[in-house]
Amino acid sequence: MRLYAAAPARGARQALGDLLLLAWIAGWAWAGREVWTATMKLGEPGLATASAADEMAGRFHDVEGRIDGIPGVGDDLAAPFSGAASAAENLAEAGRSQAETVADVALLAGLAVFLVPVLLLAVLYVPLRVRFIRRASAGRRLLGADPALLALRALTNQPLRALNKVSDDPMGDWRDGDPAVVRRLADLELRSLGLRR
Repeated sequence: MRLYAAAPARGARQALGDLLLLAWIAGWAWAGREVWTATMKLGEPGLATASAADEMAGRFHDVEGRIDGIPGVGDDLAAPFSGAASAAENLAEAGRSQAETVADVALLAGLAVFLVPVLLLAVLYVPLRVRFIRRASAGRRLLGADPALLALRALTNQPLRALNKVSDDPMGDWRDGDPAVVRRLADLELRSLGLRR
């Protein structure tokens, strides 16, 4: 498998493009993590509320348990503390629920900040790289083949201005088997595939 072109300038551009893609991914991963961290801070008040409410509920239950043991009036005196403990438990549950919602939003926001720009670039860049790798790998298998085959590919694939630079009549010269023209056409096709003979 051929990852980079044989021509140093083109290979360097491809390697630089790959490095920039990796830097882009790393940069947006960092940004996504920062967004997640910042958004998670919004859940801290909910967690603090839940913790304080749990502590209050525990204390109300303790008082309720102590008062409940008083003969004759314990049940009546314990009822308000039971209600207060229940309200504190509801408040704690609301705080936890708010913190869980913030955590879900933080995850989605962090993923969105990471995925949207990375996927936009990947959709544009990765298919080009895959196409090059496939074409270069397939062309590499033709290196040992008759140069006339590569020359024929050049005649069908290359732009007319490139073919005119090779010869005034590249098709006729190819048909006649002119070795110099066939070699230049084959080299032209190899260069477009990122290969050298």
